[in-house]
Amino acid sequence: MRMKFKPWARPELETSPFYIDNPQDYKNKWKNVFEKEQDIYLELGCGKGNFIAKVSKQNQNINYVAIDLVDAMLGMAKRSVEAEYGIRKSTDAEIVEDEIEKQKVVKNLRLTRYDISRISDIFGEDDKIKRIYINFCNPWPRGKHHKKRLTHERQLEQYKKFLNGEIFFKTDDDDLFEDSIKSFERSGYKIEKVTYDLLNEDNFWNGEDNIGTEHEKMFTEKGIKIKALIAI
Repeated sequence: MRMKFKPWARPELETSPFYIDNPQDYKNKWKNVFEKEQDIYLELGCGKGNFIAKVSKQNQNINYVAIDLVDAMLGMAKRSVEAEYGIRKSTDAEIVEDEIEKQKVVKNLRLTRYDISRISDIFGEDDKIKRIYINFCNPWPRGKHHKKRLTHERQLEQYKKFLNGEIFFKTDDDDLFEDSIKSFERSGYKIEKVTYDLLNEDNFWNGEDNIGTEHEKMFTEKGIKIKALIAI
């Protein structure tokens, strides 16, 4: 997703206690980033952060890392988290007073900027990531760009270096979904569940609620069915 440059994003991120600007320094040491040592879940391509804001607020017994490459996106994600935690009335409103102190209530989430194609530079075997979320990633429909997909075999092999659990994947794109199923299988992942109509599927996420993203809402309103899988 392309987003206009936001001059406020970088300064806000640099002063946020839940943003990390040097993720490569924490490879194999991510448990030390958080106040409590507990399972770590990772979102690849967090976008505007609606999903990670909600899921992290609802599950204080899990630590979360959300990654994107664009400062403007991460700035919006930061503001989404603040809104969810009551630090900011909305993503466009002025922040309440004592910003930095109030942001410290966000104890189980860290945002960071990095190129996901080099994800194994910042996560290693000792990090033991328990879950990866891939929500509505770029489908890269042209053949020569397929290697850029977050579900391409090249990426899936990287995840194996630090994943000690499962991948939750959602998309609106039929071709991406079918190709991804094949990629998971070729890479030796076991596909535990598949659905071609997530919103009409009972208990797909094994007892967890389906938390929608901004893309999910948009596609659903257009009548496009959401495809999803769980891979181990």
